[in-house]
Amino acid sequence: MHIRLINPNTTLAMTELVERSAARVVPADVRIDAVNPSMGPASIESHYEEALAVPGLLEQIALGNASGVDGFAIACFGDPGLDAARELSNGPVLGIAEAAFHAAAMVGRRFSVMTTLSRTRGRAQELIERYGFAGDCAGVHACDIPVLELESLGEDGIYGIAKACREAVERDDSDAVVLGCAGMADFCPQISQVVGVPVIDGVVAATGMLQGLIRMGVSTSRRGEYAAPPAKAMAGLLAPFEIR
Repeated sequence: MHIRLINPNTTLAMTELVERSAARVVPADVRIDAVNPSMGPASIESHYEEALAVPGLLEQIALGNASGVDGFAIACFGDPGLDAARELSNGPVLGIAEAAFHAAAMVGRRFSVMTTLSRTRGRAQELIERYGFAGDCAGVHACDIPVLELESLGEDGIYGIAKACREAVERDDSDAVVLGCAGMADFCPQISQVVGVPVIDGVVAATGMLQGLIRMGVSTSRRGEYAAPPAKAMAGLLAPFEIR
């Protein structure tokens, strides 16, 4: 089994972090790797950057198809391009926000979300509602630390996120916390010790769920909306994405 995580931004350190985190939950018979696109933003913290990340993400889906990858996880909490990736991929595709919400709802009655910048809270709330977890999510909060600064956080910075998670749990009266950024994946053990409730990292959640789907022999339905995109001409910079 070969699972590939796609970091939709172009920051290699983030890609390496994602691969390291996912490797914690794979057995010896599973090959895991992480890649990032050759084009796109250094991080994704706006709708503009999310839109520009999608072509590079789809580039990596196509390359994975060609090399026999069995399933993909989109390692960005906005789940950018998830529907398009499902149309294109030969195997199942999960977004880390989607996977994290499912996991959190299975270990508690209500969960809180801790994301990065306040401006991304609306996107997280939108996904919560789309995926059907509006009744399970008690609140979406932000630590207001930019994605690219997470890598250089010291112990004090990590404790600051953990403290914010604990305060969110108390304020929301929730039973679990979802970490709202792939860049927080390394912090999960430390935050768990401080918060005292299950802390869900979407990278690990998506990796575990993908293994289950692949072992079940289940992939994306090809009926209707997720059927392969129709053959159509593409112009300009998007010409290489033409489907024949």
